[in-house]
Amino acid sequence: MPSESTPPEPTQPDPTLSDQRLPNNTEVNNTEVNNTEVIGTEVIGVDLGGTAIKLARLDQKGQALAEAELITPQPAVPGAVTVALCAAIERLDPHHKAKVVGVGLPGPMDASSRVARVCINLPGWVDVPLADWLEPRLNRRVTLANDGNCALVGEAWRGAARDVSDVVLLTLGTGVGGGVLLGGKLFTGHNGAAAEPGLIGVDPEGPPCNSGNSGSLEQFASITGLGRLWDGDPAQLSRLAAAGDQAALAVWERYGRILGVGISSLVYMFTPEVVLVGGGLAGGSVHFLPSLRREVERRVQDVSREGLQIRACALGNSAGRLGAARLALERLAPEHP
Repeated sequence: MPSESTPPEPTQPDPTLSDQRLPNNTEVNNTEVNNTEVIGTEVIGVDLGGTAIKLARLDQKGQALAEAELITPQPAVPGAVTVALCAAIERLDPHHKAKVVGVGLPGPMDASSRVARVCINLPGWVDVPLADWLEPRLNRRVTLANDGNCALVGEAWRGAARDVSDVVLLTLGTGVGGGVLLGGKLFTGHNGAAAEPGLIGVDPEGPPCNSGNSGSLEQFASITGLGRLWDGDPAQLSRLAAAGDQAALAVWERYGRILGVGISSLVYMFTPEVVLVGGGLAGGSVHFLPSLRREVERRVQDVSREGLQIRACALGNSAGRLGAARLALERLAPEHP
């Protein structure tokens, strides 16, 4: 088994990938996330999750040229993930058409965007210099970012947050992540660790969180949190609700209210124009958004939610890797003519 602190040499067999060519028929306009002019190059975006790793090779306009997905190695220790990432990227881009790579991870990065400070739902991920590990193996430049920030950048580039300056996004899945856009720029704080909406407290007597907190929003709004209300698969719950099952509808109504409590605090803090919900559980948003909106309206005074829109993300599971690619272009591509 690979060491948790040092990645093994990438000599293991390639993981199974499924590459797919995509249609190239959508013109994309840039948003105000960053107005840096990017060069004509391809780029790779990676969305690293606890159960799956999603990758895409894209052109500079965000049009996907190839995609791949593989199961995250288990246990998802840093060394094993590094090996899997290298093999997946080489297969996705065997001719090295992309010179830069953006990787989104479930946790905060350091201010240089090269070290994963901590990923609380991945074992052994504390101060992991992933960019330093990947670059010599890939012969490409690498930048890291929080996966929630990546999703937000992706939605701002070509999704539900286009042409919006102030946005709060939550990703609802294994955990609850997210990001904040203020004045068209990502808010990450002085050390890169800001904007972890899933870790705000909503219940002082609530279940313990891997962050060390208790009663965090993540413990109620993640897949685990939904599991405390419903003993079954979230997709099945959505199917039952769509068929009019009253018990399923009641579960989603309760889930929306709980999520609305946490979002109300975020609205008071940032007064965004738009709140977006994404991630795997957003597939049920048609069932929980009504109660979520009612809860926010009940808790937040009018002036703090003036013009506020709360809606689902538009890009689905593509947002994270798209945003990671966009950040790589902004940070790294100008130096690669």
